[in-house]
Amino acid sequence: MPTALVRRPGPLLADGIVTHQEPVPVDLELATRQWEAYVEALREAGWEIVEVAPADGCPDAVFVEDAVVVFDDLAVVTRPGAPSRAAEVAGAEAAAAAQGLEIARIEPPATFDGGDVLKVGRTVYVGETARTSSDGIEQLRTILARRGWDVVGVPVRSVLHLKSAVTALPDGTIVGHPDHVDEPGAFAPFLAVPEPAGSHVVHIGERTLLMAADAPQTAAIYRDMGYDVVEVDISEYEKLDGCVTCLSVRIRR
Repeated sequence: MPTALVRRPGPLLADGIVTHQEPVPVDLELATRQWEAYVEALREAGWEIVEVAPADGCPDAVFVEDAVVVFDDLAVVTRPGAPSRAAEVAGAEAAAAAQGLEIARIEPPATFDGGDVLKVGRTVYVGETARTSSDGIEQLRTILARRGWDVVGVPVRSVLHLKSAVTALPDGTIVGHPDHVDEPGAFAPFLAVPEPAGSHVVHIGERTLLMAADAPQTAAIYRDMGYDVVEVDISEYEKLDGCVTCLSVRIRR
């Protein structure tokens, strides 16, 4: 059974970092209900849910994917680019280790956020952003060198993380909204989608995609392509530059 690591939103969620949009109030009660619905969608799709220990002093800790990235049986523990997020890492590492994963770490002075990592086949696209440094990308390249992964750095300027701009369909097609993709030529094949939130998909089954509920035109496109689409409302997390990818760490074995 595949496993998803998740972390419950903490009491300081509304104080999360916002960098690429105007701050608006976050409803913690609604956000908690949305998180529970997101987790239930994973569970209904056959995923075992493992909750990472809370990090209630860290407003952004619910975005657990930024703290650890999994490659087969290896968990790479990150070094978040925002200093306020450093305390998120220990709990994520402990949860990954408890799953029996080998642990590697991004070391200082490099910075690295998991939201900048997009895996497509055995290619790993990594966004070079305000949160992930070139040194961090090089460290990942070294870590993965003997494991059959090809690491490709991609400059990102328009959005917070690489996966704020693009994700990939199960067939390897990269999807993104044109206004948010700085280097569309870096990806092939590439499918432009009509809504920013339509850029973010999570594979929760062989032909099943999880995505935000506020991209109905894009959802229709995916269904026309033969995918089953599960839509969840994550409006409170979108206020914090979040999307469906960063709310879980998926482990397939």
